[in-house]
Amino acid sequence: MGKQDVGITVSKNEDFSEWYTQVVLKAKLADYAPVKGLIVLRPDGYSIWESLRSTFDKKFARNGIRNGFLPILIPESLLGKEQKHFAGFNPEVFWVTHSGTNEVGDRLALRPTSETLAYTLYSKWIQSWRDLPLKINFWNTALRAEIKATKPFLRTSEFLWQEGHTVHSTKEEAEKEVIKILDIYKETVEEKLAIPVTTGKKSEKEKFVGAEYTTTMESIMPDGKALQMGTSHFLGQNFSKPFEVKFADKDNVEHFAWQTSWGVSWRLIGAMIMAHGDDKGLVLPPKVAPMQVVIVPIYRNDEGKDIVLPKVKEIEEKLESLNIRVHVDNREGLSPGYKFNDWELKGVPIRIEIGPKDIEKQSVIIAKRHSGEKTSVEFSNIEKIPSMLDEIQRTMLENARKQSKENTISISEYTEFKSKIEKGGFFNSPWCGKLECEEKIKEETGAEIRVIPWNSEDTTQKCIYCKEQSKSIPVFARGY
Repeated sequence: MGKQDVGITVSKNEDFSEWYTQVVLKAKLADYAPVKGLIVLRPDGYSIWESLRSTFDKKFARNGIRNGFLPILIPESLLGKEQKHFAGFNPEVFWVTHSGTNEVGDRLALRPTSETLAYTLYSKWIQSWRDLPLKINFWNTALRAEIKATKPFLRTSEFLWQEGHTVHSTKEEAEKEVIKILDIYKETVEEKLAIPVTTGKKSEKEKFVGAEYTTTMESIMPDGKALQMGTSHFLGQNFSKPFEVKFADKDNVEHFAWQTSWGVSWRLIGAMIMAHGDDKGLVLPPKVAPMQVVIVPIYRNDEGKDIVLPKVKEIEEKLESLNIRVHVDNREGLSPGYKFNDWELKGVPIRIEIGPKDIEKQSVIIAKRHSGEKTSVEFSNIEKIPSMLDEIQRTMLENARKQSKENTISISEYTEFKSKIEKGGFFNSPWCGKLECEEKIKEETGAEIRVIPWNSEDTTQKCIYCKEQSKSIPVFARGY
């Protein structure tokens, strides 16, 4: 086998960054593109994204949200309409200046995000209260010139995401939408990817540029770094006024609308890899695994083959009838051991091994990827595999919650904070609410306020930095 077929060569605990990159590439989720900062999504990686997309679409639809499509090019003149918002993206924007050999005139930005484009159109589409609420979600790519070190799924110059943009007649309705979307995100990530998240608000410093406030969900990864998993923004009227997104009420009085925007990206796939993978490679939660069960037939000659393969086909059909995504590894010229290692690298939740001796015993060997446990299961109990997959999903979430809890500590003394931040983790620490303290903490330790959890108000302690009365206990961490 070639070099690309070698398994993971570094330990997750010893070199987390290199381990992560090897898993992405060797498990064949993605590969590097010819252009620096871009990646190619391979079928297994895209399948996971499609699974997430399908779940979000169903939940969005139940909330009255429909999908649309936006072009990727945005005229510079439009971006300038909300200068504060655009200024936040300006260093990251890719520009199109020529069409063939001709200059295009008004430069065209390759979409860093779509607020300005969407709201220019919304101002045309919305006339009266009857047109509201308007709720549209766009599945597309965004492009941002990534100046930091790139990492597949986590930091790339082009990424897949969904971005929702809603318009409402009242502030109250818009704010309810912000929270409803964040709840959908949390529920989906925990149920499908088995990753626990902490939800709340961003600080004023860390909020989305142009928003009144930003709500977020954050996770702590096994290496102690925080990862932003998704955000939902209350935009207020900050965009409706410059873009004239207005509506006439029932008395024909015109009002500026209230707006939200929100999104998650394929960064969720990166989080899944980091949260669950081990030194053998990927460990996939069953609900998003492209293949939930792989069957490896074992035989040495045609006689054994004639005995084993009919039973394999029978089991395959049984599992398919139970709506299990199943694959039979009938590759020739590869040993069973090689196949076992290959499927462990790719993270398939359950592997079924079956040879002539197993058929004599009327049973198969089942190997569970997340635990390494192997058990003998009778043919008559094959129908229990769906419940096994459900149990694996639950266990993976429980394990991730345990890991998250172990990486979360409460610290109120700054000296201790500084000494422990090198090891990483979520630090629950009291804060006075002042920007100066937030900036000094980040400057001196590299830690920032990742999220101010719901119901974290606190006036009983002293700010970890200035020792004035605290207002809340946010989560501080270094992040990706």
